Amino acid sequence: MKSNAVKFRRKMVLSALLGAAASVASAAPYVSTATVGSLSARAEFDTAGTNLIVTLSNISAADVLIPSDVLTSVFFDIAGGPTLTRVSANLAPGSTVLFGPDGGGNVGGEWAYVNDTGFAFLSKYGIGSAGLDIFGPGDVFPGPNLQGPVEPDGLQYGITSQGDNPATGNAPVTGGFALIKHSVVFVLSGLPQGFDPSQSISNVQFQYGTSLDQPRTPEPSALALLAVGALYAARRRSASKA
Repeated sequence: MKSNAVKFRRKMVLSALLGAAASVASAAPYVSTATVGSLSARAEFDTAGTNLIVTLSNISAADVLIPSDVLTSVFFDIAGGPTLTRVSANLAPGSTVLFGPDGGGNVGGEWAYVNDTGFAFLSKYGIGSAGLDIFGPGDVFPGPNLQGPVEPDGLQYGITSQGDNPATGNAPVTGGFALIKHSVVFVLSGLPQGFDPSQSISNVQFQYGTSLDQPRTPEPSALALLAVGALYAARRRSASKA
């Protein structure tokens, strides 16, 4: 009887372990890409324990000629609404900084994260290098301030394309600001146990330039959300004339 009881307990423990392993194995990265015209971006969402790892890339083969060709933010939704904390922002392997210091790979002082963007037409969570009336000095990742000011602002350390020729384009993209070519890895902590990016990440939007009325390539309905961006721009112009 004792032997049977021991075997039963072992089977229960083994079953629990296998169930836990299956749960972990079922979690999968979520990859979002969006292309409109010459603009093309990619975001991969993965996990390591309770950390969310976001790799943001400008994958366009086109040359960057003006600031609105530079990828400066990504917005997204997370099921369940967890509150996440900034851990790090580093150059992805093979990526480099143009026209400025690379911080030894640590570009955290030039990028920020918020748990709520505050705009109804944007996804809730945001990571960005430009202020966009969203990111402030208290939102930056740990790391050195490589190019002033101390808060996210302007074009500095935005992400230029894979196909960029640094010698061509207007002044802001040919030395006026430091730029990253072509990918950054962000780490955020605070995910619940068993978080599955493939089931829980949605509504990814890629923002270019230094204003919300500049190009945004959302997923999946780019045209619909670009129309919202145009409405936002019209409202800003009307407000400025009031």
